[in-house]
Amino acid sequence: MAYKFEKLEVWQMALDYSDMMYALINKLPYTENDNLKDQIRRATTSIGLNIAEGSTSTSDAEQARYVGHAIRSLIETVACQHYIKRRKYLADVAPLREAYTFSEKLFIKLQALRNSLTGRVVREESEEYIYESKNPFDD
Repeated sequence: MAYKFEKLEVWQMALDYSDMMYALINKLPYTENDNLKDQIRRATTSIGLNIAEGSTSTSDAEQARYVGHAIRSLIETVACQHYIKRRKYLADVAPLREAYTFSEKLFIKLQALRNSLTGRVVREESEEYIYESKNPFDD
């Protein structure tokens, strides 16, 4: 027997993103162990956990709420990436560029899932995050 969330492509993507972010934080300085590293661990893990927890909801509206939490956690990890770049913690920003590009794809999938559950289009984040043509981690 497979659980409902295990069949969701967006959940598989959340796992891939989490692996990517864990690899990225392993490159951060020790001084960020109790700050950015922990924050990213919690937020990136929360994405997949909210998708899984929401899949057991008794209504589409409740599941959409959990997907909304997953979206917020994803955006939190993107904000953390900006801190990493701004503080120049990585000499090579390629991992940030890769994570940002993947986060855009994951965001679109999460947004589509939430929209399918609510039957409406929610645009509060989409204009700012989906349609930006330039990756902020390009040099």
